[in-house]
Amino acid sequence: MKTTCAYCGVGCGVEVTQPQSASPQVSGDTRHPANAGRLCVKGAALGETLTQAGRLLHPQLHHQRVSMETALDAAADGLRRIIDAHGPEAVAFYGSGQLLTEDYYVANKLMKGFLGVANIDTNSRLCMASAVTGYKRAFGADAVPCCYEDLDEAEVVILVGSNAAWAHPVLFQRLKQAKVQRPEMQVVVIDPRRTASCEFADLHLPLRPGSDPALFSGLLHWLEQHDGIDVTMLPHLDGVDTTLRAARQWDGAAVAAHCDISHEAIAAFYGLFTRHERVLTLWCMGINQSQSGSDNNNAILNAHLLSGKIGRPGCGPFSLTGQPNAMGGREVGGLANQLAAHMSFTAEDCDRLQRFWRSPRMAREPGLTAVDLFDAID
Repeated sequence: MKTTCAYCGVGCGVEVTQPQSASPQVSGDTRHPANAGRLCVKGAALGETLTQAGRLLHPQLHHQRVSMETALDAAADGLRRIIDAHGPEAVAFYGSGQLLTEDYYVANKLMKGFLGVANIDTNSRLCMASAVTGYKRAFGADAVPCCYEDLDEAEVVILVGSNAAWAHPVLFQRLKQAKVQRPEMQVVVIDPRRTASCEFADLHLPLRPGSDPALFSGLLHWLEQHDGIDVTMLPHLDGVDTTLRAARQWDGAAVAAHCDISHEAIAAFYGLFTRHERVLTLWCMGINQSQSGSDNNNAILNAHLLSGKIGRPGCGPFSLTGQPNAMGGREVGGLANQLAAHMSFTAEDCDRLQRFWRSPRMAREPGLTAVDLFDAID
């Protein structure tokens, strides 16, 4: 049986076989595009989790085994009683990152198209909301314009706020292999700590925690000063003059002082970014989990947009998902402030989705996002 590892956000394909008298055997799917047969130690040990101990094998109601029909009727009756007494706003769903895309879709459809409110949020909110906001600001859509194959063609790979060696080990091994095959590829790690991801980095910038926006604003100023702007991009961009004016305060000296790293290291990083055409920036929670997480994302996205290092093989801004299917959940609407397929709560989108779902009642406005939802429950 082919399936997907449910741990980190790489999404490795696995094959599971069940010998007659032994535990299930798990191996990497050699034809899967995410991992090409590789597995980390957690994925390789998935077979050990496939036991019956502690699992709910049959529906239960008040600790008694019942039929699936009885269990579903009890759940439906309970929801109906709550809605009749308090309205549909008294119901909420919170989804795990381990759900399959199809599961997200059905849960979202039930909540927004049949209960009629949008109180459904998922792990994407607390894991990836900063990246979502950054991409929507920059592109108008929550869409990552990169793929794993870009690692095989990049000239410069930048890891920002990501210890991929531990958090995305299979992806890191792919990067390591690309470096072995093409030693001229430059790897830059931007992280306050010297992590395992610095193992084969050509440049490590141990910047002061929280100073990432200054570093990338300084990169924008450097691009302006060193002929690094792709003029063919300018007709497609808004607010360039305003952005560059704001970035001019971040010259090399100001960035060095604010980030607490040497001017020489900063110039080396900016030079690599400017000189090479195929630059791939990968980031994770060190960028997202911040009071300025959305702005951190946009600082990176702006550098790629202004320099034109986007939309071609081997380059682009690549947010690494923290949990296994956060992106899949967002694709089908698993957030309280979107419907499905990246549609929003405009009257046109609501009507279109209600017709497609043939739903009796449709959520017409965003619901409570995760933290507000938890507060409402309290």
